[in-house]
Amino acid sequence: MPAMLLEVRDLYVEFRTRDGVAKAVNGVNYSVAEGETLAVLGESGSGKSVTAQAVMGILDMPPGKVAGGEIIFQGRDLLKLKEDERRKVRGREMAMIFQDALSSLNPVLTVGEQLGEMFVVHRGMSRKDAKAKAVELMDRVRIPAARERVGQYPHQFSGGMRQRIMIAMALALEPSLIIADEPTTALDVTVQAQVMDLLAELRRELNMGLILITHDLGVVADVADKIAVMYAGRIVEEAPVHDIYKAPAHPYTKGLLESIPRLDQKGQELYAIKGLPPNLTHIPPGCAFHPRCPLARDVCRTDVPPLYEVSEDRGSACHFWQEALNG
Repeated sequence: MPAMLLEVRDLYVEFRTRDGVAKAVNGVNYSVAEGETLAVLGESGSGKSVTAQAVMGILDMPPGKVAGGEIIFQGRDLLKLKEDERRKVRGREMAMIFQDALSSLNPVLTVGEQLGEMFVVHRGMSRKDAKAKAVELMDRVRIPAARERVGQYPHQFSGGMRQRIMIAMALALEPSLIIADEPTTALDVTVQAQVMDLLAELRRELNMGLILITHDLGVVADVADKIAVMYAGRIVEEAPVHDIYKAPAHPYTKGLLESIPRLDQKGQELYAIKGLPPNLTHIPPGCAFHPRCPLARDVCRTDVPPLYEVSEDRGSACHFWQEALNG
């Protein structure tokens, strides 16, 4: 069995706002092993990125606050580490790829300087040696003419190439775990596929764990090993990737799948889940999805569903998961 890298246990994150306390993450549990890819799916505001920020230790506090839970990484609870110890984990042992590469990169520094900084700070390398490592990284993520382009600035690269630079930056110190937060946002379909293939190849090569955060089920089909679907700060379904696509066991997952455009439905109206995600300062009682759910009944409006065991490696937070599975 591969070694377990990360276990998020009963994690709660909240934000204090003028309108009240926004409960962004409500008891999330998931795990990632060496060489495994976990895809975390859901609409905007479901808690995917906030959970990742809590794992990385980059949550803005205040207004954010980790209100409970554990984040066990390689046997250590990261929430119990001092900030200087936590800082040593970031970059060296776990890294994050952000969704907007242009705003994440410094516009007044060359990409070589930004890539090389990791080696200067963490490995004590000279600037010359760090630049050579930057060229190696750019070659590794298949940026053409890396030696000539290492002295260029972020705006001189295309969106896809900038995202490759972000991947190179995350890989610099060969961490055990990488979190990719919407890494293909705003990229065209062809470049999306190239970026996803690159991440999958690097994961296999380095045997690292990968958490892929996205709202698009179509992006992760060929990359993920398992999927966790989030809604209103909770995981509502978790399963191996093929089980999710074959037969979803939660109405929300089913709605996400039906929202994917299909070649055999040309000319037909695209399905959309009715209604809007809940206001996190006023999450509905019972199942948070019940105002939008076609299966909702009285019990859904009063009782919060636990994560029912559908099978040994699969769970669904739906009182009527059998009906969803068979529907």
